[in-house]
Amino acid sequence: MNKNNKITFLSHLLVWLVLFSLPYMLSYGQEEINRIIAHFWIPMVFYASIFYLNYFILVDRFLFTKKTVQFIVINLCLIAFFLILKEHIEDTFFQDIARKRPTNNTNGGPPFKLFIYVQMLSYVAPLLFSIAIKTTKRWVQTEAERKETTNFRLQSELQHLHYQLQPHFFFNSLNNIYSLVDISPEQAKKSIHSLSKLMRYMLYETNLDLVPLSKEIDFMKKYIDLMKLRVSDKTEVSYSFPSGDCGIQIAPLLFISLIENAFKHGVSASKESHINITMACDGKTVLFTIENDNFPKQSDDKSGSGIGMQNLEKRLQLLYANKYDFKTILKDERFLVHLEIETA
Repeated sequence: MNKNNKITFLSHLLVWLVLFSLPYMLSYGQEEINRIIAHFWIPMVFYASIFYLNYFILVDRFLFTKKTVQFIVINLCLIAFFLILKEHIEDTFFQDIARKRPTNNTNGGPPFKLFIYVQMLSYVAPLLFSIAIKTTKRWVQTEAERKETTNFRLQSELQHLHYQLQPHFFFNSLNNIYSLVDISPEQAKKSIHSLSKLMRYMLYETNLDLVPLSKEIDFMKKYIDLMKLRVSDKTEVSYSFPSGDCGIQIAPLLFISLIENAFKHGVSASKESHINITMACDGKTVLFTIENDNFPKQSDDKSGSGIGMQNLEKRLQLLYANKYDFKTILKDERFLVHLEIETA
């Protein structure tokens, strides 16, 4: 028996002990113990029987399976049985109480009918309580299962997005290195070595829900340095990141797509360009901005597929719902990205 079941059992036991003891305590010192037994303890046993028969068997088997008519008929039969049994017990063991019972001969009979009506209502009460408790318990269980299913779905989707990002990143990086092979074989070799370090981080250190921001910063710096190898002197790249450990934990690989996008659309082979990357921390809030020139992608350029930015927006919605601000602005031929995340 687990802890919750023990608590449930003890709480039920306590309630019934109090209910059984209350009439005796209220009549302490009086001599009508037979009346207490007949009018309180025996009905209480029947009430408990009605309650637990419905709680453990009938509600699940009939009411929750849409067999409402059978459920009502069975309970009416049970109530009628307990009413007859109670009368039989009083007639057999408590004759003095039975003689005081209202009959149809008293004032034409209505008091006896009213007496039976009240008795039936008293048996309906535990029935309704059992239905209410069982329904509430079922709702709580259903809600817990729904949340568990939702959480599992979100985790699966996040895992899919994570796995989706890795080959996308690898594909784009290989494209960049490929462009260096003929121009500068030595730089291409360095790039491959740097890429292997980046992939090691992505494969082995980003499987956690959260990673230290300092590790993400180190990863981004290495990636920027890798990307700088393939751009010409006409492109100026500057970046500023917090130094040291900010004490912030964050979902991995959130910012890399924005940096990829800046190098993909902010670099020209013939024109001067400037990419400025800035990150700042304010308490538990991370502010990340990128500014770069805008050189629209040519229709015959098949490098990448735009999956990185779509991936980022989906992950932000799943991980930081109502806790992030993501904006992109095109102004004066400059593309600006603003991403603010509350990590706490």
